[in-house]
Amino acid sequence: MGTTWSVNAVLPDGADDRALEKGIQSELDRVVAQMSTYEPDSDLSRFNRAPAGTWQPLPPEFFTVLSHALSLAKDTGGAYDPTVGPLVNLWGFGPGKRAHDAPDEAAIAAARARVGWSKIVLDDVNRRAFQPGGVYVDLSAVAKGFGVDQVARFLDRSGLRDYLVEVGGELRASGRKPDGTPWHVGIERPGAAAGAVDHLDEVQRIVSLTGKAIATSGDYRHFFESGGKFFSHHIDPRTGYPVAHRVASVSIVADDCMHADPLGTAMTVLGPEDGMAYAKRHGIAVLFILYGDDGQFEERMSPAFMAASKP
Repeated sequence: MGTTWSVNAVLPDGADDRALEKGIQSELDRVVAQMSTYEPDSDLSRFNRAPAGTWQPLPPEFFTVLSHALSLAKDTGGAYDPTVGPLVNLWGFGPGKRAHDAPDEAAIAAARARVGWSKIVLDDVNRRAFQPGGVYVDLSAVAKGFGVDQVARFLDRSGLRDYLVEVGGELRASGRKPDGTPWHVGIERPGAAAGAVDHLDEVQRIVSLTGKAIATSGDYRHFFESGGKFFSHHIDPRTGYPVAHRVASVSIVADDCMHADPLGTAMTVLGPEDGMAYAKRHGIAVLFILYGDDGQFEERMSPAFMAASKP
């Protein structure tokens, strides 16, 4: 996934930490083997290369994630869309070489013609997906969150009850720390250097997390400049262009990370007004951090986030 993982856990007496580490890595390796666009032999890459008009059998984990992704795409009107891959690649944020110039309208139109969540049909009984031809699925906005959940499930099976799992900044907590207090997660201030969340002056807000997951999506790490404009890696599948509003970052608290992760992308694309309206309708715990006109950051949070972030 091009990132790191870490787990803080209270180990029961006699626990084999090396066996646990090996098991955690195995869970994440399986997610990569199934859902990475960077691995040419992954199940996802094979689906993306499959001939037009063919049904492709999928491993259970891949099928679960793709089913959820398509459901969210439908519910958000395509603000989140796992078939956005051709646009992500065109703008230089995929596995290929990064672009240094914005693509022209013709190239964007050609890529958009391949995008559309409704192009994919699932066969729930036989656990397979239909490749109509030219569809390129990118699960980058959900697979990492699913990986967090897989690690959490492995720890549960291993008898652990108190832990904090982190993969590339997406987190899920269970139980409490040894001193009985909740796990505390820092939401970094947009623009902070990677890893600066260790310093309190680089933290925007601290959230207490127990039995929940949190995912943050920001525009301040992955972008490029062209013609005096900055282009974020968040592409609106409905227009073919990077989002151009005031959202600096979005944090979502949910029961699991598979749900939290792509919702961050959806909220970013929808923007602060439509995104907050969607969040309130669905009871989603969301924190928007916006660029203010005065150079300061502005926070907007849903009622569900206020409730979820209380100690």
